[in-house]
Amino acid sequence: MKPRFLLQVLLAAASLAGIVPAAGRAQAPPRRIEITASRFNYNPGTITLKRGEPVILVLKSADVAHGLRFRDLHVDLNARAGSTAQIGFTPDKIGEFIGHCSVFCGSGHGSMQLRLHVVN
Repeated sequence: MKPRFLLQVLLAAASLAGIVPAAGRAQAPPRRIEITASRFNYNPGTITLKRGEPVILVLKSADVAHGLRFRDLHVDLNARAGSTAQIGFTPDKIGEFIGHCSVFCGSGHGSMQLRLHVVN
């Protein structure tokens, strides 16, 4: 028996046994969520995620520099005026989290919030 064929048979058996993931079974890419920040709100203002589901948050600043921070989820990103920033993360806690703008953007800065619901 040829060594290459033997290796293929062993990998196929390991895949069926759950030891090695099957080559054709690729994981879905992380969910991409685009958020636009402008004085003094986020659009969308509320996002729902599933615990354990990888996501990429993309923050776009429509006017001045803005940030987005969820302290309890260890998420913090900043977008310069007119640009975008992104961060990938996987929520590991269930609940409602309030994100705040982390870059001073004017008189309404303190009221700028985004609600994040993480469900099972």
